[in-house]
Amino acid sequence: MSRAHVYIPYTREARRYNTRYTRLLDPPSSSLNSSGTMEKRDEDLKKAQMLDARARNISHNVRCTECGSQSIEDSQADVAILLRQLIRDEIGAGKTDKEIYSKLEDEFGETVLYAPKFDMQTAALWLTPVLIAGGTAAGLVYSKHRQRTNVHIMALDLIRVVSLTPKERVTILDVLIPPPPPPQGVASRLRRWLNR
Repeated sequence: MSRAHVYIPYTREARRYNTRYTRLLDPPSSSLNSSGTMEKRDEDLKKAQMLDARARNISHNVRCTECGSQSIEDSQADVAILLRQLIRDEIGAGKTDKEIYSKLEDEFGETVLYAPKFDMQTAALWLTPVLIAGGTAAGLVYSKHRQRTNVHIMALDLIRVVSLTPKERVTILDVLIPPPPPPQGVASRLRRWLNR
């Protein structure tokens, strides 16, 4: 009886070491058995590919502790190779992604993950961009509002100090006090505000 070699597609590690994983299968003894074997083999291959894709996804989100700037999927360091193997072993043991991430975080610290959790220690990291953008927007709106109203307030104060005839006072107030804006949509208000 001869055995058939079935080649499993290259993985990254197999390409690195220029090896090809092979599996030995018994030849089918009957046509009924061969269809069942083919289905089982296809099922096993799909399952292996799904587990490999899951392991790669987790590896892309874990930082190499030796390199620091690369994920363990891209790194060639010994630690990265061991961590990739650890992830594959944990997946083979039936652990979820969250359990694997928490185990890595417990063993190597929070810096091993590319996306840190939101807690009291990392709140400043997550909220600083939002606070800066909000503060900038509030500052721009306030300065625009102040610039618009300061001219009118200064002119009205000037009118109170200077002695004018009632007709001159009415004329200047008509010029200085802007008419109420007509009610319009948000887009036209924004356009008008930007053009001032």
